Amino acid sequence: MSEWIDSLQALLPPGRVSCDPADLRRHGCDAWSVAIKVRQQGRDTYLPQAVAYPHDQDEVARLLEWAHERRIAITPWGAGSSVTGAPLPLTGGVTVDLSRMDAVVSIDHVNLLTTAQAGVRGERLERALNDAGLTLGHSPQSLDRSTVGGWVATRATGQFSSRYGGIEDLVMALTAVLPTGEVVQTQPAVRPPFGPDVNALFIGAEGTLGIVTQVTLRVVPLPESRLLEAVLFASVDAGLDAMRSIMQAAIRPFLLRFYDQDESRHVLRDAAFRGCVMFLGCEGVTEIAEAEQRAALGRCSAHGGTPIGPEPVAAWMERRFDFSAVENRLNEPSGIAETIEVSHRWDGIAATYRALKAALAPHAAEVLGHFSHAYPQGTSLYMIVLSAAPEQGGAGAAAAEATLRRIWEIALTTALEAGAAVAHHHGAGIARLPVIREGLGTAMTVLERVKDGLDPHHILCPGKLALSARRSWS
Repeated sequence: MSEWIDSLQALLPPGRVSCDPADLRRHGCDAWSVAIKVRQQGRDTYLPQAVAYPHDQDEVARLLEWAHERRIAITPWGAGSSVTGAPLPLTGGVTVDLSRMDAVVSIDHVNLLTTAQAGVRGERLERALNDAGLTLGHSPQSLDRSTVGGWVATRATGQFSSRYGGIEDLVMALTAVLPTGEVVQTQPAVRPPFGPDVNALFIGAEGTLGIVTQVTLRVVPLPESRLLEAVLFASVDAGLDAMRSIMQAAIRPFLLRFYDQDESRHVLRDAAFRGCVMFLGCEGVTEIAEAEQRAALGRCSAHGGTPIGPEPVAAWMERRFDFSAVENRLNEPSGIAETIEVSHRWDGIAATYRALKAALAPHAAEVLGHFSHAYPQGTSLYMIVLSAAPEQGGAGAAAAEATLRRIWEIALTTALEAGAAVAHHHGAGIARLPVIREGLGTAMTVLERVKDGLDPHHILCPGKLALSARRSWS
């Protein structure tokens, strides 16, 4: 190994490559609950052997050309906020940390576009756009701890996706470095003029087909008006019917989230609350936003919904980036907290919710559910599991790890049996590796052949997306 480490350090300017144990450990754990429990037991399961910090696209290209020639495993890293183990190396090698490639390259008011390097964090990009009177409309809970490149790699979506779409709807062009070191740049056409959409090859590929270094994204003007309302429903089924009615009427609320009774009590901070609550919001040109809000509330009323005021939604908007409740619980060795998101069509989502709720209940103190990221054809479903493992003589983290692994197994199996898609916007990472082939079915053939064509030595993220490595890595 020392031979290729020396070669790697000579490849880039001084300070760009680190083998410091602290750096390696920092890149060996993300925000996936299982990885956190592994680390709490003093185990370092997913360590790279070196970390490279390129400053520009040319340095990324040099790194990949070098790795391709020597067949060294490469894993890209954004901000390390994945909750599925997506940036963790399965086979050692080199982690390529893109955090120093963090320029907002341009903001184009005429064509409503912005171009940013892959390492730009979401909060910084959104602040720059807001200062220019614009917004991306992409607002994940991890906005301050996730990057543009990470969004593309995991096919991320945000809390306002019912109006603005997921990252796949916002990407107009990108630059990627292939595993051979070749650079590919797509053109910012209003839609792909011919052939397959090359952008789509890299969106959701989790770094297996190339490293995205720069992205051009669609933006919109800041809205003139924003209207909020919380709506009470007597049951999950009634609220889902209202959601479907809103989305299938081509109403485009920027906010459409619906909580079961257990999670409603959390989100409203009222342990005695009875019923299920929907958070609804419309924004944009004032006259249109007002009309959409009236129409959406009318459909809620038709399904038994009762408005209870905007205050609960406004309070949630103020704290929607706060992830501390889950983090604090996970920081305790015996603490168990997990969010698993799936999706289904409208005719299967209620049954999927009930099946997951029942299957997970024996393994946690609380199983919460909410529906968000809605479409005319269906919606995503979040299941949040909160509990604590028995300390077992100081072995709380080990027991918590075992419980979390069992929770993942049960959730993914149950979702597959219900006909649901086993992921929506957190990607596959390591957490979903066991079900990728079953989830993709015969489409896996296409992914494998694209991988073999672009990355014949399988140097990029070997083993990820269930794409087997070509060799055993040092």
